Amino acid sequence: MTEAYHIPVLQKEAIEFLITYVNGKYVDATLGGGGHSEKILELISSNGKLVAIDADSDAILFSEKRLEKFSNKILVHDNFRNLKTILEKGKTEKVNGVLFDLGISSYQIDDESKGFSFRGNARLDFRMNREQELDGYTIINEYDESELADIFFYFGEERNSRRIARRIIEERKLKPISTTEELKILVQKCVGGKFLNKSLARIFQAVRIAVNDELESLKQALEQAIDVLLPTGRIVVISYHSLEDRIVKQMFQANAKNESPRLMILTRKVFLPSEEELKTNPRSRSAKMRVAEKLP
Repeated sequence: MTEAYHIPVLQKEAIEFLITYVNGKYVDATLGGGGHSEKILELISSNGKLVAIDADSDAILFSEKRLEKFSNKILVHDNFRNLKTILEKGKTEKVNGVLFDLGISSYQIDDESKGFSFRGNARLDFRMNREQELDGYTIINEYDESELADIFFYFGEERNSRRIARRIIEERKLKPISTTEELKILVQKCVGGKFLNKSLARIFQAVRIAVNDELESLKQALEQAIDVLLPTGRIVVISYHSLEDRIVKQMFQANAKNESPRLMILTRKVFLPSEEELKTNPRSRSAKMRVAEKLP
């Protein structure tokens, strides 16, 4: 694993929104390569505390080394959908801020063994946490045509979802579909020309979301984040596709625009990367940030 695990997106803006109290307690719910966590730890005092979470054990191992000079942090290998339990175990039940940088890191995309990218050739894995049973191979080879089509349509927003699902069913009658290259070839047979790469990205995204139950995990984590925030504490969320952003937007609005509001939305319009950041980090182009503050 290289030092260039991942370049944090919207880091300066996210941290400025997040840290309101240098002696506070904060959560980095998506540790990744530790870029955001390192910046938080540099800015809070030694009396402050950071709890950083990641479902990927590789991220924990990498960040343990990167953050070893800081003593006021706890790194936890778990899914952020268990946020409340994690904080209770760490005796940090209320916090001043929670940061979510969603999606997958550059390292995870580039690590062929994880099977997240259609540009390599690996076993159909797609798991963030290698300890869980459900993987991409199981979904592609055992789910029926209707289930596959729904995954591709709802999690990938792929217009050719039924055609691709039907082709998968036909092909796996002959032999199991075992690798990302085999899945790529099947999609290629259904979608040609200039739309191929977009369809491949959508199908691979859809399988990854289904394997890791990402959208339901996000809903649960956001609900718990609101619960664990102290008054004036903040939730900062960076998302990378419309499905995630829609969940964040709806969750914030539901808790800000009711008879007993719990949140105040601080980003009236979604926050986007600057032109300068887009030049230095092209993978930031799809990022959107939303921020909300807990009301007293």
